Amino acid sequence: MPDTSGATGVTAEAIRTRVGDLVAAHDPATTDPVEFLGHRFDAGLAWVHFPVGCGGLDAPRALQHVVEQELAAAGARPAHSYRNPLGLGMAAPTIAVHGTDEQRSRLLRPLWTGEEIWCQLFSEPGAGSDLAGLATRAVRDGDSWIVNGQKVWTSFAHKARWAMLIARTDPDLPKHQGLTYFFLDMTLPGVEVRPLRQATGQAEFNEVFLTDVRVPDTMRVDAVGKGWAVSNTTLMNERVAIGGGPAPREGGAIGAVAALWRERPELRTSGLHDRVLRAWVEAEVARLANERIRQQLAAGKPGPEGSAAKMAYARINQDTTRLWLELSGEEGLAYDDWTMRRVELSGVDEERAAGYYYLRAKGNSIEGGTTEILRGVIADRVLELPREPRNDTKLPWKEIPR
Repeated sequence: MPDTSGATGVTAEAIRTRVGDLVAAHDPATTDPVEFLGHRFDAGLAWVHFPVGCGGLDAPRALQHVVEQELAAAGARPAHSYRNPLGLGMAAPTIAVHGTDEQRSRLLRPLWTGEEIWCQLFSEPGAGSDLAGLATRAVRDGDSWIVNGQKVWTSFAHKARWAMLIARTDPDLPKHQGLTYFFLDMTLPGVEVRPLRQATGQAEFNEVFLTDVRVPDTMRVDAVGKGWAVSNTTLMNERVAIGGGPAPREGGAIGAVAALWRERPELRTSGLHDRVLRAWVEAEVARLANERIRQQLAAGKPGPEGSAAKMAYARINQDTTRLWLELSGEEGLAYDDWTMRRVELSGVDEERAAGYYYLRAKGNSIEGGTTEILRGVIADRVLELPREPRNDTKLPWKEIPR
């Protein structure tokens, strides 16, 4: 077997011993779930590949599955990623790679436990797909930065304590070079969050207005002008989190389709049989491909494969929810809760009709990078095709027509 011990000599057996010590000291059956997650973080069992003191052990990422298996056998609840998906899937790896020791110490533990929710302040009304064209400005003022601008489509902003913020700090430079990344405290004066209503009637995301928000320089991430490089760490992890997350066989929408097929013999026509079979195979191929991507991640950071996984997920989920809606007949259209409301993301809820998921799936090809943008990433970084000619990458940002 390959050697899975890291620089600290951590082995699978050492992980099992550490989990055993954790469970013995803090019985998951009687310990408050949030408190148990905190103890797990302190034991280095949150993300074993993170640095010691940051919820990890400097161990190979491949050993994380040992932690999950041992904790599941002990009856411990898993960390619910749907409560803080942007924090766990995007902010945490960005903090680990680019954060200072002080930022790691302050931010990672409450992120892991879910006590502090995170959101992402990237997209803007005038620069949706072209992130590097954003206009939100951050101007240095002593030991702080004064931030003004507007962000949009911000999931969890109404709950978030912290945000991943990218802003323009030098409009005289080309658009990719004049950006700087910050961790923004959402409770600061000048931060205003307004709900945005979706086609489902829900207000799952928001628009955020930043008016003279004073961000301390201690919350700047990496060097001034390195925002594009830092944001790519965030984006690559985001695409893996959306499209490459772990899922059981027949998880999500394809599970609902398969259940309907088994429960309703009247649906079993030859034409529908072919469509259901094709949908099932595509979902299973995507699931197995995502498993391979996660295994590759064990040896390093995410690459363009995450873009392919996210793009495939969007198409498959949209096709599958459409089939689910058709198979459900009139029942699938029985979605009548159009009141604007906040929601908790928790996967497929059997109480919701197929119509809801059909409408929600439309956003899959936009969130986390549009399908069109991801095709460009794949063409450039995977297929190595010639790039499309562009005339806006070398001009100072302030001279680009907007």
